[in-house]
Amino acid sequence: MTDSTPSPSDLLDIYTRAYRIRRNDEEFHAAMMSGKLGIRIYYSPRGQEIIPAALCNHLTDADYMVTIYRGVHDQIAKGIPLKALWAEYAGRIDGTCKGKGGPMHVTHPETGNMVTTGIVGGSMPIANGLAWASQIDGNDRVTVATFGDGASNIGAFHESLNMASLWKLPVIFLCQNNLIAEHTRYEKGTAVDSIADRAASYNMPGIKVDGNDPVAMWEAAKEAVDRARRGEGPTLIEAMTFRFMGHLIGDPDEHWGEGEKEAALAKDPVPALREQLLSKGLADEAQLTEIEAAVNKEIEEAIAFAEQSPLPDLAELNTDVLAEG
Repeated sequence: MTDSTPSPSDLLDIYTRAYRIRRNDEEFHAAMMSGKLGIRIYYSPRGQEIIPAALCNHLTDADYMVTIYRGVHDQIAKGIPLKALWAEYAGRIDGTCKGKGGPMHVTHPETGNMVTTGIVGGSMPIANGLAWASQIDGNDRVTVATFGDGASNIGAFHESLNMASLWKLPVIFLCQNNLIAEHTRYEKGTAVDSIADRAASYNMPGIKVDGNDPVAMWEAAKEAVDRARRGEGPTLIEAMTFRFMGHLIGDPDEHWGEGEKEAALAKDPVPALREQLLSKGLADEAQLTEIEAAVNKEIEEAIAFAEQSPLPDLAELNTDVLAEG
């Protein structure tokens, strides 16, 4: 085993993060459908858990993440405390943004979650600004911009990649390609076979990887993170994955051909990683059960915390809007 291959502890860390994302998804979904906590909108990340879980194994709280409104898996993998996250989704004062941002505007600088943007493709120019600040400061902080395949067709994608390459910014452009841009299949909205191929136009490495393979995703992320830390500039990663649910809860998700979704569900990456850990002797059943029990308890406590957190006072409507003084 080399330092370019994930260790057993790395794979256990990836599983822990991925399982936390999955269980949170189940509970968020249940809370919304039951009317509990007043959650009114939710975007499920099911099927895409491994991508940020493997990436964030290489990152620290000092590194920056800029994600999109379908980015709860990125937020959880990057370490936002679940109590604050649940309180924000529930619109409570103890949330990451005092309950005023909601799922589309989660921010938690303490863990490097700098921005969640509701603008398609908006993560990339913001990430460039953060990466430029790191370059000026002379630190080795890495910034990651995550986005979907549809966002690779807008101007901000091309402008951001061009600028990042020109200035050799320490930024990673991570396209989580689930083959559906909101409600449009990939082949109906994108002219190129691979988004990673577009990296050549901007003189940066482009990596296409199976985002549901924890080892492959870990290796691709390591290559990009190490390159950024060395000051060698940006990387574009196209992580292929699958969206198990619609764009948001309530979407009938009718864009798939016969048997496509069933085939993807049969390869669900989270239980597949669990089985891999057991079959290769990298963990035993007791270890995994202990991890899962700890995560389940963490989520139970987060839900209870959000339930007990007060709603924001009406005076909060006038705070955090304009700069004071």
